[in-house]
Amino acid sequence: MYNVAVCGASGYTGSELLRLLTNHPFVKVTAVTSEKSAGGYITDMFPFLCHYEGLKYEPLVKEDLHKKADIFFMALPHGASQEAVAYFHKKGKKVLDLSADYRLKNPDVYEKWYGVKHNYVDYLKDAVYGLPELYRKDIALTDLVAVPGCYPTASLLGLYPALYYNLIEKDNIIIDAKSGTSGAGRKADYALSFSETFGSFRAYSVASHRHTPEIEQILSFISSSDIKVSFTPHLLPVSRGILCTIYATLKEKKSVAELVDTYIVAYGNEPFVRVLKKGRLPDIKRVGLTNYCDIALSVDERTNRLIIITAIDNLMKGASGQAVQNMNIMLSLDETTALKSVPIFP
Repeated sequence: MYNVAVCGASGYTGSELLRLLTNHPFVKVTAVTSEKSAGGYITDMFPFLCHYEGLKYEPLVKEDLHKKADIFFMALPHGASQEAVAYFHKKGKKVLDLSADYRLKNPDVYEKWYGVKHNYVDYLKDAVYGLPELYRKDIALTDLVAVPGCYPTASLLGLYPALYYNLIEKDNIIIDAKSGTSGAGRKADYALSFSETFGSFRAYSVASHRHTPEIEQILSFISSSDIKVSFTPHLLPVSRGILCTIYATLKEKKSVAELVDTYIVAYGNEPFVRVLKKGRLPDIKRVGLTNYCDIALSVDERTNRLIIITAIDNLMKGASGQAVQNMNIMLSLDETTALKSVPIFP
């Protein structure tokens, strides 16, 4: 049995982690932190987490906390994870960081997009990007995982086979993505209030979203060349879910059947990627509360353009579910442990 601490356990990703770990037979949550809710009980904020009756939130005091757990999930805001991740990693703990603090290998790129200097550059080389479908072997050997962002997960899983098998041109890749409001975190924000989002649909952070360099970094690694993308996120009037529509130019004419076969070869043994048959399209309802990524392919023959559509639950495969999947791999467990939930709508 492994002892687990969840830092930032009063947010959406933190509470989702607690929900998933309730069903995990090999871990026990022994500590949870929240600066704003310190001293309060988990069940006061999240009554459905009755499994944790009696467990209180505490401040993140690193010197005390490191004695309480073997594994640390860091569900903290960007910039706030840097020091704590480095501390627990240095103490020999297994650390899974759900912020962006250890995803980008170039600290200058991190500072440019997040507006914060990276003060623990030496630890960036230790962090493995936690997308199991691409980096499973590396994840199994590391003690520090940078859990991918939600938009990058949906985008990268859609594009990986197309780039890996050299099916598409490397320029002019367009990613049109839509997310539920929980993607912005659990905070008071006028723009995210019910009255503002209900019945609305809008783009935001056009040509400036912080997940752009993360997507470009991994795509560049896959293709061994510098790749730039046009990425535009949108806010859906729903609580959770991401739908990505990705456009890329095919190098050669390919039928949908051929492309589906290629994607099945790439993902055939993956427990959480479902390549849909021709004629079926992803729907955020069908991946809700699951760790699945659904992928569909289509070809616009007039423009020779490949259209890739992906859907994930942003709090599951886009955050907490993927974090637990990574932990399972790190511990040499069946990576589906505690993640075998079924879609809300079959």
